[in-house]
Amino acid sequence: MSPAFWALAAALPLAAPPKLLINAQLDARSAAGGLEREFRPLLAAQPQPAWIGYTVPLARGTRLGCEYVSPGGSTAPGVVHLEPPDRAVVLFRVESGAVSRIRVLSPDCEIDAGGLPVHWIDEVRPAESTALLQSFARASTPAASPGKERSEPVREGAVSALAASDETGALDVLAALARSDPNPRIRRQCVSALARSSDPRALAFFSDVLNR
Repeated sequence: MSPAFWALAAALPLAAPPKLLINAQLDARSAAGGLEREFRPLLAAQPQPAWIGYTVPLARGTRLGCEYVSPGGSTAPGVVHLEPPDRAVVLFRVESGAVSRIRVLSPDCEIDAGGLPVHWIDEVRPAESTALLQSFARASTPAASPGKERSEPVREGAVSALAASDETGALDVLAALARSDPNPRIRRQCVSALARSSDPRALAFFSDVLNR
Protein backbone atom coordinates (compact mmCIF):
# COMPACT_ATOMS: atom_id res chain seq x y z
CA MET A 1 0.00 0.00 0.00
CA SER A 2 1.09 3.59 -0.58
CA PRO A 3 2.87 5.74 2.06
CA ALA A 4 -0.08 8.13 1.92
CA PHE A 5 -2.42 5.34 3.03
CA TRP A 6 -0.30 4.52 6.07
CA ALA A 7 0.07 8.22 6.94
CA LEU A 8 -3.70 8.55 6.88
CA ALA A 9 -4.15 5.40 8.98
CA ALA A 10 -1.68 6.69 11.57
CA ALA A 11 -3.59 9.97 11.84
CA LEU A 12 -6.92 8.28 12.57
CA PRO A 13 -7.89 7.78 16.24
CA LEU A 14 -7.40 4.12 17.10
CA ALA A 15 -10.26 2.65 19.00
CA ALA A 16 -10.15 -1.03 19.92
CA PRO A 17 -10.47 -1.97 23.59
CA PRO A 18 -7.32 -3.47 25.17
CA LYS A 19 -6.82 -6.95 23.77
CA LEU A 20 -6.35 -8.38 27.28
CA LEU A 21 -9.37 -6.70 28.89
CA ILE A 22 -11.19 -9.42 30.83
CA ASN A 23 -14.08 -9.82 33.29
CA ALA A 24 -15.78 -6.67 32.00
CA GLN A 25 -19.31 -5.73 31.02
CA LEU A 26 -18.11 -3.98 27.88
CA ASP A 27 -20.11 -1.15 26.34
CA ALA A 28 -18.63 0.40 23.17
CA ARG A 29 -19.27 4.04 22.34
CA SER A 30 -17.91 6.70 19.99
CA ALA A 31 -16.47 10.16 20.62
CA ALA A 32 -16.97 11.20 16.99
CA GLY A 33 -19.28 13.96 18.25
CA GLY A 34 -16.81 15.07 20.93
CA LEU A 35 -15.30 13.44 24.01
CA GLU A 36 -16.95 15.79 26.53
CA ARG A 37 -20.31 15.18 24.90
CA GLU A 38 -19.88 11.43 25.42
CA PHE A 39 -18.04 11.42 28.74
CA ARG A 40 -20.07 13.79 30.92
CA PRO A 41 -23.48 12.10 30.46
CA LEU A 42 -21.86 8.73 31.21
CA LEU A 43 -20.38 10.18 34.38
CA ALA A 44 -23.64 11.76 35.53
CA ALA A 45 -25.68 8.63 34.85
CA GLN A 46 -23.39 6.21 36.70
CA PRO A 47 -24.60 5.53 40.27
CA GLN A 48 -22.80 2.18 40.68
CA PRO A 49 -19.03 1.69 40.25
CA ALA A 50 -17.87 1.47 36.63
CA TRP A 51 -14.96 2.42 34.41
CA ILE A 52 -14.76 4.72 31.38
CA GLY A 53 -11.76 4.21 29.10
CA TYR A 54 -10.08 5.13 25.85
CA THR A 55 -6.58 5.28 24.35
CA VAL A 56 -4.22 8.14 23.50
CA PRO A 57 -0.91 8.17 21.61
CA LEU A 58 1.91 7.31 24.01
CA ALA A 59 4.71 9.84 24.49
CA ARG A 60 8.05 8.63 23.15
CA GLY A 61 10.25 7.14 25.85
CA THR A 62 7.37 6.52 28.27
CA ARG A 63 7.36 3.10 29.90
CA LEU A 64 4.16 1.65 31.27
CA GLY A 65 4.65 -1.50 33.31
CA CYS A 66 2.18 -4.24 34.23
CA GLU A 67 1.44 -5.75 37.61
CA TYR A 68 2.79 -9.25 38.20
CA VAL A 69 0.26 -12.01 37.69
CA SER A 70 0.73 -15.09 39.87
CA PRO A 71 -2.20 -17.47 39.49
CA GLY A 72 -2.38 -19.95 42.36
CA GLY A 73 0.52 -18.22 44.08
CA SER A 74 3.13 -19.30 41.51
CA THR A 75 4.86 -17.09 38.98
CA ALA A 76 3.45 -17.56 35.49
CA PRO A 77 5.45 -17.07 32.28
CA GLY A 78 4.40 -14.02 30.31
CA VAL A 79 5.09 -12.12 27.14
CA VAL A 80 8.14 -9.88 27.04
CA HIS A 81 7.62 -6.85 24.78
CA LEU A 82 10.94 -5.60 23.47
CA GLU A 83 9.35 -2.45 22.09
CA PRO A 84 6.89 -0.25 23.97
CA PRO A 85 3.32 0.17 22.68
CA ASP A 86 2.41 3.26 20.70
CA ARG A 87 -0.67 4.02 22.80
CA ALA A 88 -1.68 4.30 26.44
CA VAL A 89 -4.96 3.22 28.02
CA VAL A 90 -6.62 5.90 30.16
CA LEU A 91 -9.24 4.61 32.61
CA PHE A 92 -11.56 6.61 34.87
CA ARG A 93 -13.25 4.88 37.82
CA VAL A 94 -16.65 6.49 38.29
CA GLU A 95 -19.24 6.14 41.02
CA SER A 96 -22.19 8.25 42.19
CA GLY A 97 -21.67 10.73 39.37
CA ALA A 98 -18.00 11.44 40.17
CA VAL A 99 -14.55 10.23 39.17
CA SER A 100 -12.76 8.55 42.08
CA ARG A 101 -9.61 7.36 40.31
CA ILE A 102 -7.72 7.76 37.04
CA ARG A 103 -5.27 5.12 35.82
CA VAL A 104 -2.97 5.00 32.80
CA LEU A 105 -1.90 1.53 31.65
CA SER A 106 -0.17 -0.26 28.81
CA PRO A 107 -2.50 -1.93 26.30
CA ASP A 108 -0.19 -4.95 26.59
CA CYS A 109 -1.30 -5.52 30.20
CA GLU A 110 -4.02 -7.92 31.22
CA ILE A 111 -6.72 -5.65 32.62
CA ASP A 112 -9.29 -7.30 34.90
CA ALA A 113 -12.36 -5.11 35.41
CA GLY A 114 -13.65 -7.20 38.32
CA GLY A 115 -17.00 -7.74 36.65
CA LEU A 116 -17.77 -4.00 36.51
CA PRO A 117 -19.17 -2.16 33.47
CA VAL A 118 -16.49 -0.70 31.20
CA HIS A 119 -17.70 2.04 28.87
CA TRP A 120 -15.11 2.01 26.09
CA ILE A 121 -14.96 5.17 23.96
CA ASP A 122 -13.40 5.00 20.53
CA GLU A 123 -12.53 7.79 18.07
CA VAL A 124 -11.13 9.97 20.86
CA ARG A 125 -9.20 12.97 19.55
CA PRO A 126 -5.97 13.41 21.55
CA ALA A 127 -6.52 17.15 22.07
CA GLU A 128 -9.95 16.45 23.56
CA SER A 129 -8.39 13.94 25.94
CA THR A 130 -5.92 16.62 27.06
CA ALA A 131 -8.75 19.07 27.71
CA LEU A 132 -10.68 16.48 29.72
CA LEU A 133 -7.66 15.43 31.77
CA GLN A 134 -6.78 19.07 32.41
CA SER A 135 -10.20 19.56 33.98
CA PHE A 136 -9.42 16.75 36.43
CA ALA A 137 -5.84 17.89 37.05
CA ARG A 138 -6.94 21.33 38.24
CA ALA A 139 -7.39 21.89 41.97
CA SER A 140 -11.08 22.77 41.69
CA THR A 141 -13.86 20.76 40.06
CA PRO A 142 -15.69 21.81 36.90
CA ALA A 143 -18.98 23.69 37.13
CA ALA A 144 -20.89 20.39 37.34
CA SER A 145 -19.77 20.09 41.00
CA PRO A 146 -19.44 23.66 42.33
CA GLY A 147 -17.90 24.36 45.70
CA LYS A 148 -15.92 21.14 45.95
CA GLU A 149 -12.22 20.48 45.67
CA ARG A 150 -10.81 17.78 43.43
CA SER A 151 -9.29 14.88 45.40
CA GLU A 152 -5.51 14.69 45.17
CA PRO A 153 -5.39 11.03 43.99
CA VAL A 154 -7.66 11.95 41.07
CA ARG A 155 -5.48 14.95 40.25
CA GLU A 156 -2.32 12.83 40.40
CA GLY A 157 -3.90 10.25 38.10
CA ALA A 158 -4.82 12.97 35.61
CA VAL A 159 -1.25 14.29 35.65
CA SER A 160 0.10 10.78 35.06
CA ALA A 161 -2.19 10.41 32.06
CA LEU A 162 -1.14 13.82 30.71
CA ALA A 163 2.52 12.84 31.14
CA ALA A 164 1.96 9.65 29.13
CA SER A 165 0.17 11.41 26.28
CA ASP A 166 2.01 12.40 23.11
CA GLU A 167 -0.54 15.13 22.36
CA THR A 168 1.18 18.52 21.94
CA GLY A 169 -0.95 20.43 24.41
CA ALA A 170 -0.42 17.95 27.26
CA LEU A 171 3.11 19.22 27.87
CA ASP A 172 1.86 22.81 28.05
CA VAL A 173 -0.67 21.79 30.72
CA LEU A 174 2.09 20.07 32.72
CA ALA A 175 4.29 23.16 32.50
CA ALA A 176 1.46 25.42 33.67
CA LEU A 177 0.72 23.15 36.64
CA ALA A 178 4.43 22.92 37.49
CA ARG A 179 4.59 26.71 37.69
CA SER A 180 1.48 27.54 39.65
CA ASP A 181 -0.33 24.58 41.21
CA PRO A 182 -0.95 25.12 44.95
CA ASN A 183 0.04 21.54 45.82
CA PRO A 184 3.84 21.00 45.89
CA ARG A 185 3.36 17.28 45.25
CA ILE A 186 1.52 18.00 42.01
CA ARG A 187 4.22 20.50 41.03
CA ARG A 188 6.94 17.90 41.66
CA GLN A 189 5.02 15.30 39.65
CA CYS A 190 4.77 17.71 36.71
CA VAL A 191 8.43 18.71 36.94
CA SER A 192 9.41 15.02 36.94
CA ALA A 193 7.32 14.42 33.81
CA LEU A 194 8.88 17.44 32.09
CA ALA A 195 12.37 16.19 32.99
CA ARG A 196 11.67 12.93 31.15
CA SER A 197 10.50 14.71 28.02
CA SER A 198 12.73 15.33 25.00
CA ASP A 199 10.42 18.10 23.75
CA PRO A 200 12.26 21.46 23.34
CA ARG A 201 9.48 23.14 25.32
CA ALA A 202 10.48 21.10 28.37
CA LEU A 203 14.06 22.38 28.07
CA ALA A 204 12.72 25.92 27.68
CA PHE A 205 10.69 25.45 30.87
CA PHE A 206 13.76 24.51 32.92
CA SER A 207 15.84 27.25 31.31
CA ASP A 208 13.20 29.81 32.24
CA VAL A 209 12.97 28.53 35.82
CA LEU A 210 16.74 28.55 36.32
CA ASN A 211 17.16 32.02 34.85
CA ARG A 212 14.63 33.67 37.13
